[in-house]
Amino acid sequence: MDRTADIQRNTKETQIRVRLNLDGSGEGQFATGIGFFDHMLDQVARHGLIDLDIECQGDLHIDGHHTVEDVGITLGMAVAQAVGDKRGITRYGHSYVPLDEALSRVVVDFSGRPGLHQSIDFKAGMVGEFDTQLTYEFFQGFVNHALCTLHIDNLKGENAHHQAETVFKAFGRALRMALTPDPRSAGVIPSTKGSL
Repeated sequence: MDRTADIQRNTKETQIRVRLNLDGSGEGQFATGIGFFDHMLDQVARHGLIDLDIECQGDLHIDGHHTVEDVGITLGMAVAQAVGDKRGITRYGHSYVPLDEALSRVVVDFSGRPGLHQSIDFKAGMVGEFDTQLTYEFFQGFVNHALCTLHIDNLKGENAHHQAETVFKAFGRALRMALTPDPRSAGVIPSTKGSL
């Protein structure tokens, strides 16, 4: 089964292309214009074992908001296209990831219902050129278009870089678990409703 997608999304604020393979090896190339954001997207690819290429030309002369949010939207669209009707997937995924003093938990359900529940008390407003408030905007854009429920909790952390990195790594790991085919449910939609 081919679980790939190639999505282009163009607005007056951003021009984005996302190419992905859910059954990849974690290879990626990222060019969003925000170095730390590229680093976080690389964590998603490597820990999710998703081959992921993301290019974005955004209105960074204003700030990073539109770039980060719209990349989340476009990535969500690509995941939705690649996963199709969700037949045979595990559906649920979770991960705890530590990095030194920081610890985060991410839980995902490819339920067909968008929902984001995030609790991160970032210890700094900026990491490099990345506004930590935009973490929420990225994941909100993602869930709205991937049609999943996502719970994100940073349980511990004193360094904002570490806090963010544990979140994005755990997100990649949770995606990997949820989107992995379940050999015991091959060809079955994992819902009593019969659709997701």
